[in-house]
Amino acid sequence: MKIVKLALLPCIIFLFFCIPFQKSFIIEKGNSGKVLAYFPIQQSNKTFHILYTHSIHKSEVKETYNILKNDKIRLIEIMYEDTAIGMPSNAEEGETFEMIDGKYVIRNMKRDFQSINMRVAQVVGDHILTVNGHKMKFSQMVEPGSLVKLTVKRLSLLQLWRGVNIVGK
Repeated sequence: MKIVKLALLPCIIFLFFCIPFQKSFIIEKGNSGKVLAYFPIQQSNKTFHILYTHSIHKSEVKETYNILKNDKIRLIEIMYEDTAIGMPSNAEEGETFEMIDGKYVIRNMKRDFQSINMRVAQVVGDHILTVNGHKMKFSQMVEPGSLVKLTVKRLSLLQLWRGVNIVGK
């Protein structure tokens, strides 16, 4: 009986390291699914921001997202300086459109995504992810012009050790 218990111990430890349990916001490399970076989702950090310089009118854009209980990513607010090509000129139903300190702000947005695919800026500026005051440039993870996928998944201990924890905890 003791031998059986000793034989099962490595299997249990192996399963403990391989079973995904930690719900995390993940940045994956393109279509490969390789985890480049992540942050564990807790009650206190379900909001993140993506900052970038718009490629046409060269002004800063700040998008604010929430991570929902159903693992979707919701765009809740966008702030920008110019209503030129590629930027909304008004709010949709249920949203509010304001001008604050010379910037346009659309709030109360409820645009849900299962995942977000984006190309990292290669000509103008850089995409910057902000989580709990921690900032990370996407160009530190991949080459400019590369495709990244933002998603919510559960990670195993093994995956957590291999990736880069954005918030450093």
